[in-house]
Amino acid sequence: FCPGCQALQPPVPRPDLFRLMDCDRSFRIDAQQLQRRFRSLQRAVHPDRFGQRPPEEQYYSEQHSSLINKAYQTLLNPLSRGLYLLELSGVEPAQETDCDVDSAFLMEIMEINEKLAEPKNEDILEEIETLIKVKQEELTREVTAAFERDDLQEAKKLLAKMKYFSNLEDKLKAKKIPS
Repeated sequence: FCPGCQALQPPVPRPDLFRLMDCDRSFRIDAQQLQRRFRSLQRAVHPDRFGQRPPEEQYYSEQHSSLINKAYQTLLNPLSRGLYLLELSGVEPAQETDCDVDSAFLMEIMEINEKLAEPKNEDILEEIETLIKVKQEELTREVTAAFERDDLQEAKKLLAKMKYFSNLEDKLKAKKIPS
């Protein structure tokens, strides 16, 4: 907001999402603090509050609201938060073509994919869901430790593994939706 006239200003290009959400630039975040900041910012700039303002301010309000949603979603999710931290550090995320992932891990992913490809079986889906949840929690702990050691290459490898499990999670959700 302009300090003089209180008019909403355009968002800065490429803002630091951690700064925007008033968080330390760290993999470890306080989800409740993040949610409070999200709500507070949305209350201030939500487009519903700018219906009677000039079209320019209405547009800025939409931009800010969208940016705040993006920041919240990015920082709340461990995978996207980790990838964003790598990006801020100038580290390219691992690509599917990178061969850093060990063969035992790839076999595990392949086996889960095969189970997901089988006809729908609630017990198997529940088993897979539990396995994915446990693996994601384990990887989140390992990524936290890697970032805290400032071992960005290790964090990059672990985030690549998290991405595989995130993809499996998406497939699982799609399979669980009643057709």
